[in-house]
Amino acid sequence: MYDLVIIGGGPAGVSAGVYAARKRLKTLFIAETVGGQSTASTEIQNWIGIPKISGPELARSLEKHLRAYAGVFVTIHLGKRVVNVKESTGGFTVATKEDTYETKTVLIASGGERRKLNIPGADTFEHKGVTYCASCDGPLFEGQDVVVVGGGNAGFETAAQLLAYAKSVTLIHRGSEFTKADATTVEAVLQHKNMRTLTDTEPMEVKGNAFVTSVVVKNVKTNVTQEIQTGGIFVEVGMVPNTDFVKNLVELDQWGRIVTDAKNQRTSKSGIWCAGDASNELYHQNNIASGDGVKALEDIYYHIHKTRSN
Repeated sequence: MYDLVIIGGGPAGVSAGVYAARKRLKTLFIAETVGGQSTASTEIQNWIGIPKISGPELARSLEKHLRAYAGVFVTIHLGKRVVNVKESTGGFTVATKEDTYETKTVLIASGGERRKLNIPGADTFEHKGVTYCASCDGPLFEGQDVVVVGGGNAGFETAAQLLAYAKSVTLIHRGSEFTKADATTVEAVLQHKNMRTLTDTEPMEVKGNAFVTSVVVKNVKTNVTQEIQTGGIFVEVGMVPNTDFVKNLVELDQWGRIVTDAKNQRTSKSGIWCAGDASNELYHQNNIASGDGVKALEDIYYHIHKTRSN
C-alpha cells in the first residue's frame, strides 16, 4: 500500500514527486515520459531561474532532480500509462496495462495534448513556424508578422502575449463573433494598433520552405481564399486532457478537465487531487503547473497524517 501515487511526468508531477520524497511519503511515480508538452519546444524562456532552456534539456533537468531526491521513498516507473483508477478498501487501485497498485491517495498530473491543426503543411512545419505554445516559443518570433488560429480565450491570451514583441498579429476565427472569449480580454487585445482579426475564416494550408512563409485561408461565407505572409502560426484550437481513466470517478468540466478547488487542488472525490493541464486551472503554463503540484502535495501530506492520527 502506497501513501501516494502520482500520475504524470510534467512539471506538476515532478514537483510533487520531489516534495513527496522530502516529506518521506511512500510514493509511486508513474509516467510515460518526464517533461510534459514543453519537451517539443526548441527554446523555453519562462522557466523561472533559467533564462533559456530547450524542451529536451528541461525534461532531463526535471528527471535528474526527481531521481536525486527519490531515495527509498519515491519509486519511479517510466514508460507506463495509467488506464484506470477506482476506489478500493483503504483508498484506490491504480491500474496500468501491466500491473495494479494500491494507494491511499492519488495525484493526477497527466496533462493533456494540444488539438492539432489538421490541414496540409501543418505537420510538415510543426516546430518550423507552426507552434502550439506561445509562452514557450513566442519570443523567437520577435519583429515578425504572426498568425493566431483560434478565437477563444486561449487564442486572445496568445495574441496578447505575442503583441509584446511581434510586428503584427492576425487572429483567424471561424465564427462571426468571439463568444467563447472573455469580453474584457477581447476588447483590450483588439485595441492594440498591431492587432487584426479575420472572422468567418478558416486556415486551409500552411506553406513554406525550410520554415513557414505563409498560410492560405478561406472565408467560410464567400469561399474566397487569400494567402497571408507570416513567419509563425500559433495554434489555439483546444486541448484534449488526459483524463479518460478517471471520467467516472471525479467531476469533469465540459471540456473533460478535472474540476479542482484552487486553494488545495482537491477534486470532487476525497483522496484524489489534480494539478497541471489535466485540471480546470485557468492558465496552463509550466510554472503554474509546478506550483499547483507543490500545493497539492502539501495538502496530501496533511490529509495522510490527519488520517493516521484518527
